[in-house]
Formats: sequence, structure tokens, C-alpha cells
Amino acid sequence: MSLDEKYNSLAVFIGGVKSAAVAFSGGVDSSFLCYAARETLGGNVIAVTVVSPMLPQSEIDSAKRTADLIGIKHILLSEEHIEEDVAANPRDRCYYCKKIEFGKIIDAARERGIEAVFDGSNTDDLNDWRPGLRALAELKVCSPLREAGLNKEEIRLLSKRFGLPTWNKPAFACLASRIPYGERIDRQKLSRVEKAEDTLRAEGFVQFRVRSHGDIARIEVAREERKRFFSEDVLDRVAGKIKEAGFLFAAFELEGYATGSLNRMGGN
Repeated sequence: MSLDEKYNSLAVFIGGVKSAAVAFSGGVDSSFLCYAARETLGGNVIAVTVVSPMLPQSEIDSAKRTADLIGIKHILLSEEHIEEDVAANPRDRCYYCKKIEFGKIIDAARERGIEAVFDGSNTDDLNDWRPGLRALAELKVCSPLREAGLNKEEIRLLSKRFGLPTWNKPAFACLASRIPYGERIDRQKLSRVEKAEDTLRAEGFVQFRVRSHGDIARIEVAREERKRFFSEDVLDRVAGKIKEAGFLFAAFELEGYATGSLNRMGGN
């Protein structure tokens, strides 16, 4: 099936409902889905972002800008508390987190008389460890991008075609994914990771993670960006800022950024 045919299939699927709420993180997938839903349903669609300690302020700000650009009504739901099932950080933490977050989104949709709730998972997600998909199935949340057979690369291509600034946005996962499974999650740990990653962003790095190992921050940047790190000025600034964020040590992962690198130690 061609890219145009897949987009048409997406529009047909979305058009099968009268109104929808899109779970909106501001990432590549949910931004594109918001655009497609706005084009298909007009004013009968809203974007919903759950603002929790897991989501850094930079992503919230980005989501607001993208929603404004698309012209979609944007609802922010506050989730201040980290539920125990999530804080305990089991290997299927994402299942519990999605169950809670999408429960809130479903409630918000019902309050507004909205028929369907959409999420932005794509076909590539079926090939990865995604316990959150089980929660979506249980809650009967629709995944239009998967239904249309769209993968991440195709979503990026279509996003670029339609002028969405997120078309080349780096992959992002919630801040909890920086902490190994089994290690308890709390606001302090999430906050210091967020501050440490803000430091890398300010230095101009594009794809990165700061993995939390107790008092050690393990820095990962994209392989092609590694050479930019080896400047005494950069090393000194980054080390100082990361220690100001609350870590005692700042370490550099020599092989560079790798998706799910914490899986090697039973993490994510």
C-alpha cells in the first residue's frame, strides 16, 4: 500500500467517529494524529495532555506550541501524584501508568460528550516491549495509525509533507524510563534527570538520555554527536550542571545513545 493510500485509510478510520479525544504528548506520532484528526473531524476533536511528574516541562511547552500550530483545542489534565503501582517501578510499569493516564483521558472525553479516544501508537510499537498496549486494549482505546498500517518512518514523511515541525523530532520516552526497573521512582529522581537532560539540550545535543544509577548519571548522546562532547569546556559545564541537579557523579556512555539500554540490567 502506498503512503497516500495509507493516509486515505487513516482518514477513513478517523472519519468513522463523530468526535474524538487524542492522547497528546507532543511527540511525532501524536502530533501527526492530531493533525489528521483535525483535518478529518474539524472542531470535533480535542488534544489531551496528562501533565505528570513523568513529563518534563520542555515537552509540555512543545505540545502547547504544536497544538496551537495545528489549531486543535488542547486540554491539560494535572496528575500530581505518582500512584504506588507506578512508583514501585515493576517491569510492566508502563501498563499501570497507561491505565491511569488513559482512564483520566476517557473521563475527560465523556464529560465533554466525545465519542472516541485515540492514541498515537504505530505498527513499529508491536515489535517492541510495550506493556502499555495491554492497557489500551483493556480500555478499548483506538490506535488509528496502527489501523492504517503506518510505521514511524512513514509518519515522519507525512509529517514533513504537511509541514509539522515534529517530523524530525527525536524519539522521547517518559522520565521514568531513565530509572532501572525495581528502583523506586519519586519526584526528586525525576526532577534531577529532567534538569540533567535540560543541560544537554542547552548544549545543543539533539538525541540523548541521562540514565539514573543511584548517585551516578550515565550520559548517552547519539553516536554521531559523541565527538562534540570531547571538549574540556563542554565536559566541565555538563559535569558541573549535572552535579548541581543532584547527582554526585557524571559518567559518559562510550558507545552512545541506544534505545532501551537499561534492559541489559533488567531496566528500560
